[in-house]
Amino acid sequence: MCGEDQVLQAVQLEVPEGCNVILGMSHFIKTVEDLYEAVSNTVPGCDFGLAFSEASGPRLVRYDGTDTELIEIAQRNVTSIGAGHTFILVLKGVFPIQVLNQIKAVPEVCRVFCATANPVQVMVARTDQGGAVLGVVDGGPPTAVESTEDVEARKELLKKLGYKR
Repeated sequence: MCGEDQVLQAVQLEVPEGCNVILGMSHFIKTVEDLYEAVSNTVPGCDFGLAFSEASGPRLVRYDGTDTELIEIAQRNVTSIGAGHTFILVLKGVFPIQVLNQIKAVPEVCRVFCATANPVQVMVARTDQGGAVLGVVDGGPPTAVESTEDVEARKELLKKLGYKR
């Protein structure tokens, strides 16, 4: 139960059509440079925007990226979340699976909450000190257990994408 000065809030992320987002937590201002390098070195020439919310000092939203629109979306998303030490990457034409291990390997990255193209709500607890990301609601709930045909379709898709033979 939240007190009068504490609130639980669901923050809807802006995920543009054809884009993926990666939301995580980090602990150092150098996050912006290191995440930029992790993405651009893994998928050279890719389009992305990155924003990171400082938790102390001037508490600015730090940012970088290769696409002005995606940078602005990342800035709006991390500002809406309003929790220190959070970062968001907005990727266009890049699947999270292509960069996720490199992002998790960045020394200052503490946690990845989600990597998705689905609609995302971020569950944020607000106190008099600030906000804390508790978790995410990623997409919708399941509608059924996959059938034999669904299993075959999944395996065919993985073959088509080059993840299965």
